[in-house]
Amino acid sequence: MNTHQTNKRNSGPAKGLLWAVLLLTAAGNATGSFIGVGETPRMILGGVAVLCIVLLVVLAVRDRN
Repeated sequence: MNTHQTNKRNSGPAKGLLWAVLLLTAAGNATGSFIGVGETPRMILGGVAVLCIVLLVVLAVRDRN
């Protein structure tokens, strides 16, 4: 008898949303540098991108365990 229960989390929608936000912030940051957007908005976009990367890593590690 197998008494080990797996607690499978469904993080698919969260991962999809994080990937979408990451791609949008990266595109916004790249476009902003070409059209001359100020440094502050691009730093904010970069911060959001880093946050998305960290959260994606956390979700991947959590789902792997």
